[in-house]
Amino acid sequence: MGLSKQLRLGSILRPADNLGALPDSYKWTALTISTLGMAMSTIDSSITMIALPAIFRGIHIDPLAAKNSFYLLWMILGFLVVTSVLVTSLGRLGDIYGRVRIYNWGFAVFTFFSLLLSISWMSGTAGAWWLIVLRLFQGVGAAMLIANSAAIVTDAFPQNQRGMALGVNQAAAISGTFLGLVLGGLLATIDWHLIFLISVPIGVLGTVWGYRTLRELGQTRHAHIDWIGNITFALGLLAIMIGVTYGIQPYGHDNTGWSSPLVKIALISGVVILGFFCWIETKVKEPLFRLPLLRIRAFSAGLAASFLAALARGGLMLMLVIWLQGIWLPEHGYSYSVTPMWAGIAILPLTGGFLVAGPFAGYLSDAYGARPFASGGMLAAAVGFFLLLSLPVNFPYWVFGLLLFFLGLSLSAFGSPNRAAIMNALPASDRGVGSGMTTTSQNSAQVLTIGIFFTLMIFGLSHGLPEAVRSGLIAHGVSHSRADAVAALPPVSTLFSAFLGFNPVRHLVGAKTLSLLSPAQRHLLLGRKFFPSIISPSFRNGLHDAVLFMVFASVLAAIASWVRGPLVRVQKVVTSTLSDSKISLEMKTQKEEVNLS
Repeated sequence: MGLSKQLRLGSILRPADNLGALPDSYKWTALTISTLGMAMSTIDSSITMIALPAIFRGIHIDPLAAKNSFYLLWMILGFLVVTSVLVTSLGRLGDIYGRVRIYNWGFAVFTFFSLLLSISWMSGTAGAWWLIVLRLFQGVGAAMLIANSAAIVTDAFPQNQRGMALGVNQAAAISGTFLGLVLGGLLATIDWHLIFLISVPIGVLGTVWGYRTLRELGQTRHAHIDWIGNITFALGLLAIMIGVTYGIQPYGHDNTGWSSPLVKIALISGVVILGFFCWIETKVKEPLFRLPLLRIRAFSAGLAASFLAALARGGLMLMLVIWLQGIWLPEHGYSYSVTPMWAGIAILPLTGGFLVAGPFAGYLSDAYGARPFASGGMLAAAVGFFLLLSLPVNFPYWVFGLLLFFLGLSLSAFGSPNRAAIMNALPASDRGVGSGMTTTSQNSAQVLTIGIFFTLMIFGLSHGLPEAVRSGLIAHGVSHSRADAVAALPPVSTLFSAFLGFNPVRHLVGAKTLSLLSPAQRHLLLGRKFFPSIISPSFRNGLHDAVLFMVFASVLAAIASWVRGPLVRVQKVVTSTLSDSKISLEMKTQKEEVNLS
């Protein structure tokens, strides 16, 4: 029997470890605690994104100054980079030393650094560095939680209930990303420190509750840590993410930095180092990545589908922030100071769709398999993304809200069954590393999405935006020379302004030029409608390309999900073996599979 078949059947036939020794209520306790940690981690992955205007105002930094774009990007990306780099290693440590132990430590670490973030007192560049560095350490705690959450749920539930349980867990993870936008918008209007402080009481509760109630059910075994693999994987992934980060910043006379030698060196180095990492993993005795797991078709196909779906989902999140904060809300009379809050409220239908469909889709996948729901969900998401193109930039909200709810249902119909199918395909002793590999693919996709999405939007804005800015400024009294100078600036500043919900006219035009205008002209340029009206046509161009990319990624995710294969039932396997009078062979196979894991 081949390795992939042994691994697949071994995970199907193996009973849940030590479940009989615990009360039936334990699995629900484990689900609640693990889902709490997962939700808290993913909420904090996006909560700063929509609160950045308040954060930058609070630490007295101009987000549109060229030298400050580094702080802007790494305030968003630092957390994601750390979780992407460490989550597989920490999942592996969970397999070795105990998933519950690493998970509980994750709650404590996350809570401690959330507290430090909430009491930040510095301003200027020192304040920015303080927040970036502490966000990196907060990401370490989040990686501990994310890497072991799904594995703890899988250990606690029998196979016929894992789809439902992982559906709840995955729905919390996906919806948490968008719920972070809601909470960030609401809390930032009160005090930006609250976006970090809100995690502290939740983290204290999770730390104490998890320590007192969670039990190790997985199969732990002593193993050597693959230090070389850990280091090379971290360096390779970090190099690629640095390349992506600087690729969306202007370089010389180019609107993006993809032609920069630094970006090229970072990307090429990252690919070479990751290739070296893959070679190392085939040579060491205890690898960080168990590459033979990729021979399990249900696991490798689910991993690919998860990566592609995260690409599409990440693009949606960025698009909604720009569309709502930078254009739609100001055009409807909302002050820039409250657009983060109302943008968060506006996307609540999307979060509602996630919460409704996640557990239900997971429950149905227990009975009918992951393929029809995961593939169908991504195809439906592709349709939903395509329908976004039919909306005008100044859309009626009720249509927009219904479309968001539909997208939430579709994406969650994919996420829950796909995660359950991935975890069910793994041997019990490799659930931690398998969960980590899955999360690494998702978080890496989110970082890559930022590079891809911003690049497509920048290219779209570069067509038509300079002339629109020039003619708009001249029409309202700005001199031709100053209007030409503003129109020649890279469109990334305009894009970041829309992303932050920030009117950049005062920054771009300058106080001296504004002082020469009449009060009426100055009021119009600095008002709520001038900037959105200038950016809307070019935003539509960039939106078209970005949405088509999301449609393409969704269709590919549906295809990858479908090739995982149909549901294999335990009862069917055993019955077939009995009918063929091969009981002894089946018993021998099961024994070999247990030894293999």
